Amino acid sequence: MELCVNIDHVATLRNARGTPYPEPVVAAAMVELAGAHGITVHPREDGRHIRPDDVRRIRPMTAGRFTLEMANTPANRALALEVKPDLVTLVPEKRQELTTEGGLDAARQVGAVRELVSALADAGIPTSLFIDPQRAQIEAAVAAGAAFVEFHTGRYADATTESARAAELEAIRRAVGEARAAGLRTNAGHGLHLHTTRPIARIEGIEQLHIGHGIIARAVFVGLERAVRKS
Repeated sequence: MELCVNIDHVATLRNARGTPYPEPVVAAAMVELAGAHGITVHPREDGRHIRPDDVRRIRPMTAGRFTLEMANTPANRALALEVKPDLVTLVPEKRQELTTEGGLDAARQVGAVRELVSALADAGIPTSLFIDPQRAQIEAAVAAGAAFVEFHTGRYADATTESARAAELEAIRRAVGEARAAGLRTNAGHGLHLHTTRPIARIEGIEQLHIGHGIIARAVFVGLERAVRKS
């Protein structure tokens, strides 16, 4: 299983004071030197953290996998076609949300998703859909022609009781099996941190974990290299 580290919140800290530091490009290099298999970024419409210019600077220096998370907008499509990431992960985006609040409702927009997936595929870019672990969403991903799905682990990570967490974990495990049986490759991420990652990592069939906030937050106390290595 591969670890892809989302470095958005390095840019969040930079943007809080409008300074040129901390530099996301340096963070990306340090993350890979610490052993991560790839870098993940998510430029948002409001530019709250990673911005298009960051994406353009980070992409050429990334040695491992480079994943671009994005909403389905003309600007993001143009950016993806320009920088040619190793993977585009299509995510929902609400203007006022603090972080992505749930999976993409692909079942309600199969046509639009299929059109984007096709355009990216023509440029040699595979697409993943960030979805909740639900059969209807898996079926929509297949219908849209996606190569991957990334299962939203937020409800699992945020569960406040052992029984609730166990139920969410089982839903993810079941969904991974269903997706792979349908011919999809499977990733997972969102909200994972040091104390919640291991059970997800034990699920057979998940190829990549995408973890950001938990690693960057821990790095404040133990350093970025150690935070990546211990994840």
